[in-house]
Amino acid sequence: MSKELFFPVIETERLTLKALVIGDSDDLLEIFSDPEVMRYWNTAPWSTVQDSFDFIKESNDSMQRRESLILGVYLNSTGELAGKCMLFNYDKESKRAEIGFGLGRSCWGKGYISEAGEALIQYGFKSLGLRRIEAEIDPDNQSSAMALEKLGFSREGLLRQRWEINGIVSDSAMYGRLVSDHPERNNQVIYTTNA
Repeated sequence: MSKELFFPVIETERLTLKALVIGDSDDLLEIFSDPEVMRYWNTAPWSTVQDSFDFIKESNDSMQRRESLILGVYLNSTGELAGKCMLFNYDKESKRAEIGFGLGRSCWGKGYISEAGEALIQYGFKSLGLRRIEAEIDPDNQSSAMALEKLGFSREGLLRQRWEINGIVSDSAMYGRLVSDHPERNNQVIYTTNA
């Protein structure tokens, strides 16, 4: 499997998904220091630009090792960083990975998760050879639940008292989508890779 598979540029009608760069640090911090964006995450909101630097470095290192795919979501109309999307916990032998998203509040409710999500899912199935993609969310996060269901995921179970963050214990709802679950739903995805 070539290194380029983990550094793709994926284009959709309104978005481009590609590796984050150090120049994204300030925008990334603005998005992920927002307590509302981080409300259902298993980490606290970011507090310094060093959090962004560390995330970008760790993301690119993980992609170099072919362990995950962590991409910025950029608006084609302005080039603005809208957030990030990820395929992580990649298990090559079992042909599965976990999906995750985070968008700045100004980008909520515009269908970007559906658009970026389907593009990333198709890339995972077609290019990485995944058979299964999983998602784990806080069961109280109704927006994420609706987004996953719109993307064709099925709720498969509940892990009780899975997380404790800042003294708050929460459950995890588990979702899954198999390559065999749906025919391709987004014919406008274009795959290109950086050499």
